[in-house]
Amino acid sequence: MIIYQSNKNWLGDLKNLFTSWTMKKVVRSTALVMALTALLAYLHLEVVQVRYARLDVTIFSLLGVVLSILLSFRTNTAYDRWWEGRKLWGDLVNHCRNLAVYIHTAFPAEDKEIRRYLAIRIVNFCIVLKEHLRSSVEMKELINVSEKEIEKYASKVHLPSFIAFEITSSIQDVFKAGDITVADHISIREHTRALLNITGACERIRKTPIPFSYNVYLKLFITVYALCLPFALIPVFGYWSIIMVGFIFFAFIGLELMAEEIEDPFGLDCNDLPIGDIAHTIRNNVFEILGVKQVEQEQTDELYSKIF
Repeated sequence: MIIYQSNKNWLGDLKNLFTSWTMKKVVRSTALVMALTALLAYLHLEVVQVRYARLDVTIFSLLGVVLSILLSFRTNTAYDRWWEGRKLWGDLVNHCRNLAVYIHTAFPAEDKEIRRYLAIRIVNFCIVLKEHLRSSVEMKELINVSEKEIEKYASKVHLPSFIAFEITSSIQDVFKAGDITVADHISIREHTRALLNITGACERIRKTPIPFSYNVYLKLFITVYALCLPFALIPVFGYWSIIMVGFIFFAFIGLELMAEEIEDPFGLDCNDLPIGDIAHTIRNNVFEILGVKQVEQEQTDELYSKIF
């Protein structure tokens, strides 16, 4: 995600805009349309001078209004998905912090190992969810996992669910041992349940794009509009129509491609959510709250054997 400070540097913000892959694609598409318009203008004004029934510019004004309404719906829908994704990951931060606070206050003060175990699982859940929403889970990104755990994780189809199970199962064992009260267990369960609720909501966003027919129709509308517009503007504005067509197409195709970029907010595009940074924040917060440090890899097998 491009990080910037609003109302700080106007020209600097414009420079950052063109670091986006989507904006580079918009510029290339606009340049192509302007080149085609320039060719048509040259052929019409200098070479062939074809006489044809002039297209009324008013028709394109009306079509432009219709297209603007469609693009407004498209961008609003895409931004709603982006913002919902951000709220879900904000909720994940809050639930992980609250879960860590409850564990630290409710569990026996002398039980350091279970705190460390749950801290690692909470952090790894966030890392796994990040990778799960993007492509596939990279085991090397998980922290403090043993070879035995890696083998077990690799066999799971839906790894976030399994790690959530590990967290819930460990807390349940502590409750059955009588080390936490019923009230504490109920409060903790609210936050452990939220982990999979957030996972399901994020999966809904990622796996439900805008209907294909609507997406194709909008792209076809923009393409036909841009290809027909020069025939209406060239007889009236001459070579100035190159700039006019380019500017209009830049506005329309830019809105469509930017909406397409943020439609899946969990990817790696420039304007997607920084869920990697959010997961890093959760890691720091959880380990700080629980008062434990990341164990070295050679200590992980020993910790795993003590817990199980």
